[in-house]
Amino acid sequence: MAVGTRGILPAEVALVALGGAAGTAARVGAVLAVPDAGGLPTTVAAVNVVGSLLLGLLVGLLVARGDDTGPRRRTRLLLGVGVLGGFTTYSTFAVDVAVLLGERPGAGLAYALGCLVAGWLAALAGLLGGRALAGRSA
Repeated sequence: MAVGTRGILPAEVALVALGGAAGTAARVGAVLAVPDAGGLPTTVAAVNVVGSLLLGLLVGLLVARGDDTGPRRRTRLLLGVGVLGGFTTYSTFAVDVAVLLGERPGAGLAYALGCLVAGWLAALAGLLGGRALAGRSA
C-alpha cells in the first residue's frame, strides 16, 4: 500500500480488494476442481508454487521497466498484491503442515520443506524470466 507522505489512497485499496477477490475465487475454484493426491494437500501446494512463479514474473517485468509509479504501481497492486496475494494461501499451507506434522511427522516435514523450496525456486525462475522478457521487449 502507498504509505508515506501521501498516505494510503482509496483507489489503491480498491485495486487490492478487487484483485484479492478474483485471486481468492480462482484459488477456491482450483481447490474444488482438483482433488488432493496421496493424502497430501497437493492442490494448495501447486497453487502456491504457481502463484510464486507468477509473482516473480510480474515483479521481474515491472522492476525492469522502471520505478514503482503510475501504471506499474497500479498493476503491482492489482495483480501482485491483490490477485496473487488472494490466489496464494500460506495460512492454509501452515495449517496443512501443522496437521501433517501431528499425523505423519515425516510427511509433514517433507511437505513443508518441499513446498518452501519449490516456491522459492519458482519465484526465482519467474523473476529471472520476467527480467529476460522485459529486456527483449525494451
